[in-house]
Amino acid sequence: MCGIAGEISFAGKASTLYVEKMLEKLAPRGPDGWGVSAQGNVCFGHQRLKVIDLTAAGAQPMHDSALGLSIVFNGCIYNYKALRAELEQLGHRFFSTSDTEVILKAYAQWQEQCMARLNGMFAFAIWHRDSNSTFFARDRLGIKPLYYHQNRNGLWFSSTLPSLLRCAEVPRELNPAGVHQYMAFRAIVGTDTLFSNVYKLQPGHWMRVSAEGDVKQGCYW
Repeated sequence: MCGIAGEISFAGKASTLYVEKMLEKLAPRGPDGWGVSAQGNVCFGHQRLKVIDLTAAGAQPMHDSALGLSIVFNGCIYNYKALRAELEQLGHRFFSTSDTEVILKAYAQWQEQCMARLNGMFAFAIWHRDSNSTFFARDRLGIKPLYYHQNRNGLWFSSTLPSLLRCAEVPRELNPAGVHQYMAFRAIVGTDTLFSNVYKLQPGHWMRVSAEGDVKQGCYW
């Protein structure tokens, strides 16, 4: 299952404090290992459930220093072997046998256009060192969750709402519209959640966040 969490600070260096608190709540999703990595104004965290590539090479957060990319990923890419073969033909070299690294190389090759090539269920975040921007994406049907809150200090994200609420920056006021939709339909439409100013990335969408907090979103499916 796995779980991801992270912080993008708009006011200086990122701290591991909130990310570690969020990971504690995500531990049942990934009992086989965990990792936290802070680089500049970005901190990524991951709770791991080992399924593909059981070695340390498949651990996350995963970094590729040559490409200047780091990733945290929750899910499974069903066509990763075929994508890996294609990427190897394009000159990419792999240090693991994981589908996580395939996403990393696919993003390096095709940027947001890589989404059309990924077949699976997923939620992930990729930090690009050179542009200091972070790219988020969610699978077509929204099987894997991704929640976030943004304010003037930064952006925090996690696989679950209970985990995200472990961050002191995240508001806890109920969203009346979200509560009404949940009670009526057992679902909340769009980007809303049960809490005000806490959102979910919609299925079939990607989002890019700059170091200054500028947000760009796109729908790929």
